[in-house]
Amino acid sequence: MALEWDVAPLRLCAFAFVSATVVVSSSEPTCFAGLVLAGGEGSRYGGPKAWAELPDGRTFLAACVGTLLTAGARPLIATVPPGSVDPHITGLSVVPLAEPGLDMFASLRVGLQRLVGDDSWRRVVVLPVDHPLVRPTTVVALAAVGGPAVIPGHDGKHGHPVVLDRTTAADVAAGGMRGPTLRDVLAEVGATEVAVDDPGAIANCNTPAALSRALARSAGA
Repeated sequence: MALEWDVAPLRLCAFAFVSATVVVSSSEPTCFAGLVLAGGEGSRYGGPKAWAELPDGRTFLAACVGTLLTAGARPLIATVPPGSVDPHITGLSVVPLAEPGLDMFASLRVGLQRLVGDDSWRRVVVLPVDHPLVRPTTVVALAAVGGPAVIPGHDGKHGHPVVLDRTTAADVAAGGMRGPTLRDVLAEVGATEVAVDDPGAIANCNTPAALSRALARSAGA
């Protein structure tokens, strides 16, 4: 499954997104789930990016889980490569993919199919594992915005995580929205773009060199 999703192609669909200056109200808590897409083979990284490590020793998966949990995501699941051993990360349920080579949208559907059985959430934050530098504050801000879908923008680019409301997520899970990519779904529903002050949102760490560049940018931010 390829999670190597460069942010640049999203700009081709910019006309389909609604740019917005969003005022976030904290009067009521937002009940949102978290989904980490971590089932890719990581051919460009040299192995599954779920198990790639940051300089502090955390795996990409652990970093993404930590970000989502800190932001308040409950429940939280991750799709992982076929045959993976459960990493036993507190607060996380893992869903091994049935076969190798599934693309990102197939992994998304698998994860959402698991989540829709839980009626405690109204929105789901979808974070690809190759974006381990996203800040919890970014997740909180995006999850608090209404509408069928929300996508962050930073430095003129679209990034991650993406937020889907329950109706959109259920449609994707059931096959009502066939994509064939998440980008197509965002364009179809007219996703709201929210500007975020977070270079991690556009830091696609799909190779070791890309991780090094992202860390250098974050250090200088």
